[in-house]
Amino acid sequence: MKNSLTASVALIRDTFREAFARKIFWGLFGLSTVMILFFLFLLRIDLVEGGLAAVKMFGQTVSPATDVDRLVRGVYGGIATFLYTWGMFLAVFASAGLIPSVLEPGRIELLLSKPVSRAHILLGRYVGNVLVVSCNIIYLVLGVWAILGIKTGIWSPMFLVSIATTIFAFSVLLSVVILIGVLFESAALATMVAAALMILSLILAQINIMLRLLSSEWSRQIWRTLYYALPKIFDLGKMTLDAIRNRTFDGFMPIWTSALFAAVVLTGALLIFARRDF
Repeated sequence: MKNSLTASVALIRDTFREAFARKIFWGLFGLSTVMILFFLFLLRIDLVEGGLAAVKMFGQTVSPATDVDRLVRGVYGGIATFLYTWGMFLAVFASAGLIPSVLEPGRIELLLSKPVSRAHILLGRYVGNVLVVSCNIIYLVLGVWAILGIKTGIWSPMFLVSIATTIFAFSVLLSVVILIGVLFESAALATMVAAALMILSLILAQINIMLRLLSSEWSRQIWRTLYYALPKIFDLGKMTLDAIRNRTFDGFMPIWTSALFAAVVLTGALLIFARRDF
């Protein structure tokens, strides 16, 4: 048990070291810092007697007097949307290269010579990638939350839900990156497949509309199958927005179906990796 824990820590530490060496960690950290500084210095919120007088960006008024709570929730929602689009894509793009690098000639032979199972090696890499991105997500969300809280006096704890949902969504996409990395050892292909799943999730999420528009039962059944089988990145983002804006909660289906998808894909990657010759 102790040896297994030591090996896990070593594998995770190795992932962090490579992320630092490749400037991946600092790249994500820098982008997060830029966004935090934007809210700190370029966004000015003027309050008068507890109400919002004006919102100024780059010195220009972009919003007249309105309800401050409504505005802050809108800003929080916009940030959550950012994390589910560019933020998620950048995280996948940055992490994609960390998987094929393990399979490079010389390095994989060295790892396999250690008293560690192949499944342990791959899972250690997976957890290390999740932790690298999690550090940056937590830093960004807490930084923006603190700045807006100080500027407005409104602390919306539901915004912190975006930490958990963003990390979870990234973990689901990372399982796909792991599988493509093991199969093809291509960071570019892994990134493209993950991005395609994000776009496809947006399209498939329009299931209620499409079921009315599709003319045949077999086409509707295909749409249902794809919707429930593939990860629901869009739905997870919508859940976050609904929580921030106090909207109705529609259930946990997007979470458990996406988790099941990730478990199946990750298991497939482990089985393939276990049978590969190096």
